[in-house]
Amino acid sequence: MNKQKFVWLLAASLLVFAFACGNRQQTENSAPPVKPTPIDESTVGAVTGTVHFQGDPPQRMPILMNEDPVCVKLHHGDTVRVVDGEVNPNGTLPDVFVYIKQGAEKYVFAPPSAPVVLHQKGCMYEPHVLGIMAGQVLKVENNDPTTHNIHPMPRNGRQWNISQLPGAAPLIERFQHAEIMVPVKCSQHPWMKSYIGVTTNPFYAVTASDGTYTIKGLPPGIYTFGAWTATFGTQEKQVTIAPKQTVNLDFTFKSS
Repeated sequence: MNKQKFVWLLAASLLVFAFACGNRQQTENSAPPVKPTPIDESTVGAVTGTVHFQGDPPQRMPILMNEDPVCVKLHHGDTVRVVDGEVNPNGTLPDVFVYIKQGAEKYVFAPPSAPVVLHQKGCMYEPHVLGIMAGQVLKVENNDPTTHNIHPMPRNGRQWNISQLPGAAPLIERFQHAEIMVPVKCSQHPWMKSYIGVTTNPFYAVTASDGTYTIKGLPPGIYTFGAWTATFGTQEKQVTIAPKQTVNLDFTFKSS
């Protein structure tokens, strides 16, 4: 084999390899088309409720951001505390992930086209708890004048750990498998934490600052709902939803 032919074959092999890697990356970061199960919208119901807390709230420790002066400056001397374990003044819990654990398996849902956005603001993740469907776009934005390292750690899929400079373009990723919950950390700032609930259906919610939540558009049926907290464990309850019915479903967590 002459030298010119060898060089040509080598270049062709590299092109094939690059094309294959590009296709693999595109497959990992793109959602395959799905055919949703038809649902009679005239029959759907809803679940609404409040997550309560009984007992003495845990003491949330202050966060020391001294290792990055930029983070300290962003808070103007105010004390920032650990978010996990927060209890609302009205005795309810924020950041509880409520979702269908069983009962929706017979339905197929296409992931929404709109992305879910995770912000890095004040060297904290916002929101602290969020939900997303498998295959839906997760857009990670750096709103801080410092570098972050976003590191989701799913058990059922690919981990990634990507640096994001100040002013950089948003990171675009997807989770391909359902998982409750995917922890997220920042390798640059160890106090930064977030949790992502990845589902195969759109029936989930995160409790607000008053501890309430609402999940709409539920087809009639029997469902088991799960409630996840970062500090106080998990619970589940079963409910039957009749056509057009709105069911109240509360949860109560207690201090250990």
